[in-house]
Formats: sequence, C-alpha cells, structure tokens
Amino acid sequence: MTSSQKSCLDNDTIAAWIFLAPALILLSVFVLYPIAYLCYLSFTSGSFTRAGIHWVGLKNYWRLMVSPDFWQVIWNTIYFTVATVLPSLILPLGLAVLLDQTIALQGLLRAAYFIPSITSLVAVGLGFRWLFQTDGPVNGLLNVVNIAPIPWLQDPIWAMPVLILLSIWKQLGFNLVVFLAGLQTIPLNRYEAAELDGADSWQKFWYITLPGLRPTLIFAAVTTAIFTLRSFEQVYVITGGGPLNSTNLLVYYIYDQAFAQFDFGYAAAAATILLGVTIVLVSLQLKVSEE
Repeated sequence: MTSSQKSCLDNDTIAAWIFLAPALILLSVFVLYPIAYLCYLSFTSGSFTRAGIHWVGLKNYWRLMVSPDFWQVIWNTIYFTVATVLPSLILPLGLAVLLDQTIALQGLLRAAYFIPSITSLVAVGLGFRWLFQTDGPVNGLLNVVNIAPIPWLQDPIWAMPVLILLSIWKQLGFNLVVFLAGLQTIPLNRYEAAELDGADSWQKFWYITLPGLRPTLIFAAVTTAIFTLRSFEQVYVITGGGPLNSTNLLVYYIYDQAFAQFDFGYAAAAATILLGVTIVLVSLQLKVSEE
C-alpha cells in the first residue's frame, strides 16, 4: 500500500468519525450513560431526598430474591405478558389474512383497526376504567341479560383480565399492519402452484403463509413482549396495582419503589433485571432471525 493510499484511508477514517460523532454523543448521553448509572444505583442504598448514597453491593438484589411482593409482581408480569402476547399475535394474524383479500371497505377497515395504536394509552385507560366500573356500561349490558354486576376493578380475579383486554386491543392495530406488510412479501405464484396441486385454504395458510411470515412473526412476538413488559400507564390509570397487589406489574413496581418509597437502589436493581430480560428477548430475536 502506497503512502498516498494510506493517507486517503486515514482521511476517510477521520471523516467517518466526524460524521458518526453526533450520533455517538447522543447515544452515550441518552442510552449508555443512563444504563451505566442504573447499574451503579442498583448497588447502592439511600435516595436523593435523604443523606447521600451508600455502596451496599448485592444487598438490593438479595432483597429482591427474598421479597414475596417482588415474586408476586414477577408472577403477575408473566401472567399478563403470556395472556397478552398470544392473542395479540393470533387475532391480528387472522385479521391480516382476511384483510389481505379483496373485500368491501378494505381500506376503511384497515384504518379502523389501526386507530387504537395511535390513541393515547392514558385516554384509553380512563375509557376502560369508566366502562368497567361497578355501575358502568359493561355491567349495564350484563344486567340486561340478568347477570349480576361484576366488581371488575375491585376483584383480584377480574382486574387483571381488564388490563389484558386493554393491552390486546391497543396492540392489535400495530401487529395487523406488520402482518399485512409481511403478507406482501410472499410470492403469489406459491399460492397458484398450491391451488394447482389441490390445496385448500387451510393447507395454503399452514404450508405457505406461516412459513413465509416467520421473520414477521418473530419481530411481532418480540416487540409485543417488550411492549407488554414495559406496561405502566394502564396500571397507573386503572388499578394502581390493586386490588391486593393483583395487578402490580414490574414497571409499576419499579416506579412505586423509586418515587413513592424513595428506595432508588432497590428500584434500580429491579429495573436492571427488567433491562436484562429485554436484552435477552432482543438477542433471541436477532439470533432466530439470522437462522
């Protein structure tokens, strides 16, 4: 390599770093530094409203491991996530297959299903709280068919399904658009060949549509799981974690420990666990997508 070529490479490297510098600075300030500080806080005690911060090592993580409340929150979060993610994939997938056909009002139906995705979650939460209050419209409809009113938001059994229903409804439109985009990538000649071989609608869906949507399904599953894991607004607006801690999810638990109990180190330890779970989910998505 001649000296002139080396000089050109050096100039290109310098230019590349100059163009990357703004993005790297923003990434460091708003992503890397907060993550590093979060991990540091998880090994400390004290708060910004008391006398300083003190290093306590793994004490906060041990407190999490032996806390019954934390394990109930973990169970609540797992239940909420599984019960939300599966319908949030199955329902929009079925709708996407139907709306991918030539039907009347196709554009209007697509827009109508997408509207929940762009609606404020706080506004939706307030609407659901009104719908499911003891003297609300839902119990009014049950009364018409002679079913006794259900205390939806005061009963530990029924409060979580209300949050799950809201989350499914909120996520449906986004996943619908994702699946519709995925369906456009499947070549039509595959379906034509299957028809010539005598395949019915179910066989075409099972052997052509699902395999063709594999990357899309992985993306939708991971993004829905992350959206569900970070659920906060619906808990804050509708139930506040109650009744009897039955709807207390991990993000709301972190918020409560940090800004109600002012136990920032303990909250940071719980947030670090949530961060680790999210990183694992994203890593799985990338690994599966590469296969």
